[in-house]
Amino acid sequence: MGRAVAMHLLRRATYGPTTTEVHRITRMGPKAWLDEQLEPESISDRPGDEVRRLFPELGWSVTDVRRQVEEFDWGPMFSLGQGTVGLAIWSRRQLHELMVEFWSNHLNVACPSDDVWDSRPDYDRTVIRRHALGRFDQMLLASATHPAMLRYLNNADSTKRAPNENYGRELLELHTVGIGAGYSQADVVDSARILTGWSVGADGLAKYRPGNHYTGHVSVLDFNHPNSSPDGRAVVEAYLHHLAHHSATAEHIAFKLCQRFVDDDPPQTLVRGLTQVYLQRQTAIRPVLRTLFHSSEFARARRKKFRTPYEDVVATVRVLGHRPQGSRRRGRRGIEELYWMTGEAGQAPLAWQPPNGYPMVAAAWQSAAVSLARWNHHQSLVSRWWPNKRQLRMDPPRQLLGELPERHAGVVRQLAARLLFEQLTDAQLAAVLQFVGTTARRRTRPDDDLVTWRVAEVAALILDSPAHTRR
Repeated sequence: MGRAVAMHLLRRATYGPTTTEVHRITRMGPKAWLDEQLEPESISDRPGDEVRRLFPELGWSVTDVRRQVEEFDWGPMFSLGQGTVGLAIWSRRQLHELMVEFWSNHLNVACPSDDVWDSRPDYDRTVIRRHALGRFDQMLLASATHPAMLRYLNNADSTKRAPNENYGRELLELHTVGIGAGYSQADVVDSARILTGWSVGADGLAKYRPGNHYTGHVSVLDFNHPNSSPDGRAVVEAYLHHLAHHSATAEHIAFKLCQRFVDDDPPQTLVRGLTQVYLQRQTAIRPVLRTLFHSSEFARARRKKFRTPYEDVVATVRVLGHRPQGSRRRGRRGIEELYWMTGEAGQAPLAWQPPNGYPMVAAAWQSAAVSLARWNHHQSLVSRWWPNKRQLRMDPPRQLLGELPERHAGVVRQLAARLLFEQLTDAQLAAVLQFVGTTARRRTRPDDDLVTWRVAEVAALILDSPAHTRR
């Protein structure tokens, strides 16, 4: 039971188990391991630091981007996407990286996109990463007043004479209370009016323009304000604070967290419980996550979630133990190739163009094309075809076996245990042996096809199984 609890937590609170993390959670225990993940600053992260060294653009401000590249150069945005892949794979702060992905979808700003060429890396660093395990009310304010969001959803061009409803609507529908909260078109209009004034200056930074701010009484759901001053920044802060603390927002975010970490069809008992924690703890996310992972509903939801195409690529690289090359050119190139692989799979990080973010449910990713892409990528990554061993440090597939078992059944079982952290059923074992054209009791020799050129083929086949897809 103890190992099952630990493996369930690893499959949900990381991008996929690795031999190292299995040893750590076994030694620490699930509770201590989770407590550490909820305090990412306490975790020494040399592998993540190496990715950050390879992609210094992750730390660039708006001003830095404008100094370093030509106008509308997409390079820093692609570097952000590539660095995001690298951190998802190798950072030891795995739960933080998962929450970065969660909030990047929830407060989506498509990357790459022309309008955010100079501001998207800064948005990732100062809005999403800074607040990923903090308070939602602070994250919402940081997002609403950041030049990336101001441009992406057109608030930068919204004025008192011509309020643009795009951000005012998505703020309600996607970011806070949700479409079921019962707001009206008049609420959307007043939401847009409240936000007028916040814009972007010629230097690419957020700028407040009092002359553009609509004045006059505004009402959105149960928020009312006289809004009489041309400097409406205080009204915006009050409005965003109200929305962040709204019970409908609490339920909306609780539902999405349950859907991400527990079940595509979340149990309502858990949604209600997390809603109350969110409200009681003033929008703080850590207590909500701690409650979620310690809940009986989470414990009962083993193997009910399926990896998205992006998660599948990341989990496969993690379990195979591939590492970045040491030199900056080769190290970047290998991670860049993995980024293009996620794009080929249909889910490059941050690249979803509509404002609602990538879907988190299995039904959205069920197709023959997605399955075929997964299988091709498993074979490429095991066989070291793409990326290749000059772009990533990759052990030969034979090293997945270690000491050779006495019989062929043992070889297959050992591979499965190494890649899946669980045993194959007898039926699964028989199917793999039949595919290879061997028998369970055949004695293993060092020159057998099964442990030489076919070991990569068998490893990829095991990764193609539902056991690797489920988490």
